[in-house]
Amino acid sequence: MIVAVTSLGGVALAAAVALGIAAKKFAVEVDPREVAVMDALPGANCGGCGYPGCSGFAKAVVEGAAPVTGCPPGGGAVAADIASILGVTAVETEKMVAMVKCQGDNAKAKDKFHYLGIHDCRTAQQLAGGPKQCPGGCVGLGTCAKVCPFDAIEITEQGLAVVNREKCTGCQKCIPACPRSVISLAPYGATVHVLCNSHDKGPVVKKYCEVGCIGCTLCKKAVPDAYAIEKFLAHVVYDQREGSEAAVEKCPTKCIRDLGTQGYPEGSSFTMPAANA
Repeated sequence: MIVAVTSLGGVALAAAVALGIAAKKFAVEVDPREVAVMDALPGANCGGCGYPGCSGFAKAVVEGAAPVTGCPPGGGAVAADIASILGVTAVETEKMVAMVKCQGDNAKAKDKFHYLGIHDCRTAQQLAGGPKQCPGGCVGLGTCAKVCPFDAIEITEQGLAVVNREKCTGCQKCIPACPRSVISLAPYGATVHVLCNSHDKGPVVKKYCEVGCIGCTLCKKAVPDAYAIEKFLAHVVYDQREGSEAAVEKCPTKCIRDLGTQGYPEGSSFTMPAANA
């Protein structure tokens, strides 16, 4: 019995020594800058940088494959820290946040049918193109809110997704989750937006939505440089957005909204900061 125990102990000791030697021999050296970048990151692992988690981004940015400004949740402060670690200069970029290009909730937009299936926008979209008559309108079942790691999206009682600009980090996880491409990024500094996603002609839009863009071009006539019309849908030209608020009152369907003065769409519990009000 003692011989057996001693033999097993010897085998275990030999195996431990062998493993220790192997660990040292085959160890993968990690660039200390990569560790430092990891420590500087917020640790959200949201994927907004385009890499599989913070560790993937840290490795890529040290290797020069990703920009120091590539972490949306971290913003300018983290970019500056990473730039300092790598000994480079961070090029300051404007913060981007998600925006739902729709105000057509259940009270303002018509349905094709009453959907009673799985509470998921992607599943609903697969049934006859979705319950909303508007082909580009928010389905409102909250798939985007479920994937948001920062609790920045709410669904109003009337079934409209709304993004909180202060909580949003621009990680973009909500964008591919939307089956109708209703969500896109917009500059945080811009408060005026065309909240519509329909490319149908005006007479068609009027039949199914009270607050849809009808392509009337009044916004572009009011502020030519700040607006563009593409396929019957207006949008703000954000890099030339100065004066865009002048078109808010001109819009006959009120699809243009100034979040700074009007706040979030009706039914939202989110409030704009006093400084932006």
